Amino acid sequence: MDNIIEKTISGFIMLLAIMGVLIFLPAWTANYLQAWLYLLTFAISTILITIYLFKNDPKLLKRRLNAGSTAEKEKSQKTIQAIANVFFCFIYIIAGFDHRFHWSSIPIYISILANIFVILGFFIVFLVFKENSYTSAIIEVDRNQKVISTGLYAIVRHPMYSGAILMLVFSSVALGSYWALLSVAALTFTIIARLLNEEKFLSKNLSGYDEYCEKVQYHLIPFIW
Repeated sequence: MDNIIEKTISGFIMLLAIMGVLIFLPAWTANYLQAWLYLLTFAISTILITIYLFKNDPKLLKRRLNAGSTAEKEKSQKTIQAIANVFFCFIYIIAGFDHRFHWSSIPIYISILANIFVILGFFIVFLVFKENSYTSAIIEVDRNQKVISTGLYAIVRHPMYSGAILMLVFSSVALGSYWALLSVAALTFTIIARLLNEEKFLSKNLSGYDEYCEKVQYHLIPFIW
């Protein structure tokens, strides 16, 4: 358990540090209120979810620590994750340059409102974690894993991705950048490629998944796709 806590804390600090560098270095200033508010929103949301998992589902927390392209077992997912990581980084890099060169003009109150939607995205991810203890950060199937069809899974097949995309879309606005939405769009298509590949994997390796897909037809957005 101590090892999990250590890895969680170090991983969290590393992530925030990387995000800070990706944002503030291109911006070339620390006088970037939208960035500070966003990082605070991101940090608090992540901490609250982590505390919940630590108290209620430490096994899931451990699964979430094994993440990234190098952790993926499927070759296709390694490639997809590597591409996703690049687009994720570019969201913050572009936002930083946008702030430096004033490409976008987003009022501070719009950025604050966007942070509320960032929190909503995190909340959707939290509901997924609460509903599905097998939500690994990589594509795999546990020996005792069962198909989850309750909660948000009764609406769309990949509610965690839905929440993540919502969070990312409004992240760019929270940072005061419309141009960063280009990278969000590219990342969204990468996520779609990931989930379609994931569905093929689950169809082969998770009993009952085909029946679940027949019941729940929408991948990400209810009544649309």
